[in-house]
Amino acid sequence: MGEIGGYTARPDWPKLGPSLVIGTCLILAIRTAKWPANFLERTSEMDLENEIAYAAHLANKVLSALIGKQENLFPSRTVPWYQPSEEDRPK
Repeated sequence: MGEIGGYTARPDWPKLGPSLVIGTCLILAIRTAKWPANFLERTSEMDLENEIAYAAHLANKVLSALIGKQENLFPSRTVPWYQPSEEDRPK
C-alpha cells in the first residue's frame, strides 16, 4: 500500500446497532399495540415472529435510507485512504 493520502468520515457501523434495535422495537410496539393482552401461544407465536421480522426489515430500510441521504446525522469515524504506490500501479 502507498502512503496515507488523507482521511474520510464514514458511518461507524458498530455504534449504529443500538439505533437499529431501538427502531425495530418501536416499530414492533406500534404494530402490536392493539393486540389482545391474552393471546394463545400456539396460534400467535408465528404472528409475532412475522411481526418481528417485518419490524427489523423496516428499521433496516429506514436506517439505510437515512444514512444514504443524511450520513452526517449518525456517529462517524475517520478512515484513512491511501495513495497508490509503484507496486499498485499497472505496468
